[in-house]
Amino acid sequence: MQTGSEEFGIRDRREHGGAPDRHDDDGLARRTERERVEAGVEDYDPDDVPPATDTEPQSDPADTESYREETAEVRRETEEGELRPLTEQDPFPPTRYDRS
Repeated sequence: MQTGSEEFGIRDRREHGGAPDRHDDDGLARRTERERVEAGVEDYDPDDVPPATDTEPQSDPADTESYREETAEVRRETEEGELRPLTEQDPFPPTRYDRS
């Protein structure tokens, strides 16, 4: 909590030593918002949040080498019968115990 001259914002040395003629309304609003966050009334200070950006993703995950490798592995396991579609008669995916 601020006291004394800090209560009304930072004073300019050229000002009179008494109370300022005008209060710093913007500074008061910033301090009030910080106090609301510290007290738990607000979740965050909107001034501390960076602006949202709507940028496109850098690349398509399907264009990566690891995606192509995984797709090839799934295709191979399906062709060799290691993977099978889930049905009512067989509702669970295969496990390592099925291989014995």
